[in-house]
Amino acid sequence: MGEDGPPRKCHLKKGRGRDLLLRRERKYWVYILANRSRNLYTGITNDIERRVFEHKTGRVPGFAAKYNINRLAYFERHRYVGEAIRREKEIKSWRRSKKVALIESINPTWEDLAADWFSSLAKTKQIPPPPFLAKRAGSE
Repeated sequence: MGEDGPPRKCHLKKGRGRDLLLRRERKYWVYILANRSRNLYTGITNDIERRVFEHKTGRVPGFAAKYNINRLAYFERHRYVGEAIRREKEIKSWRRSKKVALIESINPTWEDLAADWFSSLAKTKQIPPPPFLAKRAGSE
């Protein structure tokens, strides 16, 4: 995963806050979800755990929710959003066979890579809203 090139100039005034902002590590994720029938969904996020949680709990309407595509089959990290967007578009443009080969290069059995991320919630069968949603609901 290469870099996007040199960082862009920052419009903020020089100072401690600007320096901290520029040093902050950013993470962007390109991921592929599958269902038991191996239908695929490719996406991008800046918070892989939150996004997978949203897919697993059906909180995001659309193609993935409609076809119950909620098993994390593949993911990769990028430092720059532009790089992640390019990679997502690249993967989306591929034939299915190439996407399958990519998944099987790291996950040959198609296991849910996030199966144990939320195991404590699955045991109770009660999935509370994640903190980022609870804060929004309380502020309205």
